[in-house]
Amino acid sequence: MSARTRPITTTAGTRPFAFSEAALAECKAIMARYPEGRSKSALLPILHIAQSENDGWLSVNAMDAVAHVMGLQHIEVYEVASFYSMYNLHPVGTYVLDVCRTTPCMLRGSDDLIAHLEKKLGVHVGETTKDGMFTLKGVECLGSCGTAPMLQCGATFHEDLTIERADALIDELRARNSRTNYTDR
Repeated sequence: MSARTRPITTTAGTRPFAFSEAALAECKAIMARYPEGRSKSALLPILHIAQSENDGWLSVNAMDAVAHVMGLQHIEVYEVASFYSMYNLHPVGTYVLDVCRTTPCMLRGSDDLIAHLEKKLGVHVGETTKDGMFTLKGVECLGSCGTAPMLQCGATFHEDLTIERADALIDELRARNSRTNYTDR
């Protein structure tokens, strides 16, 4: 393991984190898109890569590795990761269900959808099912107001949701049982 990919361990009790060689190469390619001195612009996609390499969440160790690779202060990474709902700062389920709850979605039934999902999954917003399969989150606008109500799971939008379509999605995800990320292609 090279010096640039060595495990970063700063927080006791959480496992060390190191980018895989492929992920590190992707990080470097993303940083190279920006002019010299402007590579901080690559922070958002690199946080997505770190999150996908760390079971869907950003531990302090993962954020510290991002800071190391990008040559940033740790706080610069923490403040960005903690601002956006698309970054998970605690362990999450195999599937994170980001349900939009802003006005257009609410007017078209997102509150009923969230209530149904809470009952079906046996969790409240912000919690993970006992089997570790699903984390349910209520998030701000996902930019799909014309197809409300909707939720995002990984990089995929599920739009024009009804209770029946949400149930079918849950059944499909249970059968698939493989993590999805924002970096899915």
